[in-house]
Amino acid sequence: MSDKIRDPKVTHKIMSSIPSKNTEPELMLRKALWKENLRYRVNYKKLPGKPDIVFTKCHVVVFCDGDFWHGHNWAIRGLSSLEEELSGYSEFWRSKILRNIERDIEINHTLKAQGWTVVRFWESDIRKNLESCVQLIKETLLSSEAKPRKQ
Repeated sequence: MSDKIRDPKVTHKIMSSIPSKNTEPELMLRKALWKENLRYRVNYKKLPGKPDIVFTKCHVVVFCDGDFWHGHNWAIRGLSSLEEELSGYSEFWRSKILRNIERDIEINHTLKAQGWTVVRFWESDIRKNLESCVQLIKETLLSSEAKPRKQ
């Protein structure tokens, strides 16, 4: 980030225009799963975190996490830490991203305690390795079918 800090109103307008659901990576993954005849629910509100993709019968949830919003790939961008990446942003945006990371961990624990298998993908992984992501989900579904469910 340059030495000049952008007007917070401009930053807010840009950042708030980014969709939180039905993102391009989510749609890519959902379309690929549908093509494999895998049926699922989308943004399932009955579960913590409203998972992006839910296979209710197998108790498997899938999240498609945005690299920036969930604190990924800062090293690839040539930065020494997530804190360095966030240093050019206001306290509001730094706190938001750090809270997203904490929330992801909390949601994973809660869902696992309820007997759900949690799969998380970074948007960059979906874009680069869509077939691998689909394959991992298929393998997870197969292994989840054999597991007894928590009551």
